[in-house]
Amino acid sequence: MVTGASAGVGRATAREFGRRGYRVALLARGTDGLHAAESEIASDGSMALAITTDVSDPAQVEEAAERTEAELGPIEAWVNDAMATIFSPFWEVEPDEYRRSTEVTYLGAVWGTRAALRRMRTRNRGVIVQVGSALAYRGIPLQSAYCGAKHAIKGFTESVRCELLHEQSGVKIAMVQLPALNTPQFEVGRTRLPRHPQPVPPIYQPEVAARAIVWSAEHPRRELYVGAPTWKTIWGNKVAPGFADRFLARNGFDSQQTDERIDPRARRDNLFEPVPGDHGAHGRFDSQSRRHSPLTWAARHRALLAPVAGAALIGAAAARLMGD
Repeated sequence: MVTGASAGVGRATAREFGRRGYRVALLARGTDGLHAAESEIASDGSMALAITTDVSDPAQVEEAAERTEAELGPIEAWVNDAMATIFSPFWEVEPDEYRRSTEVTYLGAVWGTRAALRRMRTRNRGVIVQVGSALAYRGIPLQSAYCGAKHAIKGFTESVRCELLHEQSGVKIAMVQLPALNTPQFEVGRTRLPRHPQPVPPIYQPEVAARAIVWSAEHPRRELYVGAPTWKTIWGNKVAPGFADRFLARNGFDSQQTDERIDPRARRDNLFEPVPGDHGAHGRFDSQSRRHSPLTWAARHRALLAPVAGAALIGAAAARLMGD
């Protein structure tokens, strides 16, 4: 089960599951993107089920879970990816806009987790993957609603994980923290900025995130950081949060905008209703985006690399001793 499967990271993740032979249920509001994703997975020889769903509505999420299990079988992995955002200074965001972004991004993950646990706990197996962000640890300007929601998902996930551990459940819950990604949200997200929104460089392709998410569903780990910028952001904020505040105050506005002037009022967005059409997994920043993350590969293969790293440390220590 993948929420937000019509575009961006959710679309790339659904395709990655399909390429690996999984049966995939696709949840999103945009029917054009959903059916395109369904066709892509079918062309790879796997089974897909597109279900038009607004994840901010717990009844719709529950109905989608029931239909999925009736048509595809027991849900073994549930990925909460759906999001909606607005690029704007906080004081320019209307209450209904803030509420909507929070209900989709945060409560969508809550209702997805609830529907998944209702089924997984009785079977004592299954994995829930929360799609997070470096912004779950470090808020940035112009995205207070999104940052708040990602922080909330992290706290919610930690609480639920403890409850599962308390009852010695076989259900696992993981969180994947992502870097800036080349997705269509910068084309269809609501904005009040004078210039076109962009992800903060360095930028990665959504397939980098998709591979990490599917790996986490197969090898559930408490958290997986994707990309060197995620590591730098999280650890840098732990070490020097005040410096991060001042750095982002100086640089965080320009780094989230291209040089292209836009009229925010003339642009359609998906905050309350999906924008028609198939928007795919990629945004407009292909030429600037990285297709691989060596650091993430190393994190996924740390057991394999541990003996090598240990040998390197021993060799360095021996050389130091001989030099002394």
